[in-house]
Amino acid sequence: MPAGAGQRPEKEFSVRTSSVGVHGKNSSLRRSAAPADKGSFDSAKGFASESLHSAQDDTAGGATKDHDIFRGFVEAGQRLAEIHVHYEQQPEYKLTKIEKKGEKLDHRVTKMKLSKDKTTLIYNQFLTLSGIPKDTYEYRLGNRSALEWVIDQYQVSTDKRSGITNDANREDDREYILRLIGQVITVSLETVKIVKSLPQLVISDAE
Repeated sequence: MPAGAGQRPEKEFSVRTSSVGVHGKNSSLRRSAAPADKGSFDSAKGFASESLHSAQDDTAGGATKDHDIFRGFVEAGQRLAEIHVHYEQQPEYKLTKIEKKGEKLDHRVTKMKLSKDKTTLIYNQFLTLSGIPKDTYEYRLGNRSALEWVIDQYQVSTDKRSGITNDANREDDREYILRLIGQVITVSLETVKIVKSLPQLVISDAE
């Protein structure tokens, strides 16, 4: 068997429950990513609780409002944890699949490529996926989106020094990468939606 044949990519896709964090190896939660604007959701309850303690109001109405805000953060954190940890169980976002005439049915990936406007993904010589929503790219991993991270990581590459080949394709599940693309888009869109719907948190300066 050739060196590296059938190997999985060195870093396999997984998502941690942060506002912008995709990382991992063999579906484990690794490779930390820097958060962007909303902070970390790794501990949503702790994040919400700590923030709200600094915004406490002594009035009954203020306490009720604080409780509602806290509950909003808790529910958002629970939902983020669900979709990020169980990303492979999320529904695929429906993209338009364009199959090239005259080419043999093929779901194997060598190196995927986005179009300039990032609405279309050239999956391989046989298949092109179009209709990627622009909001997909708002869920970011530092300076790139979760989808762009997957596109970069899931390819066939050979290390020049060792000669070992990393092959992202799964012989026992040939449509895995195709399915993953749709699931990553779903998780990205849902994450953006949840973050944008978080209740406004006002922190008053102590007198």
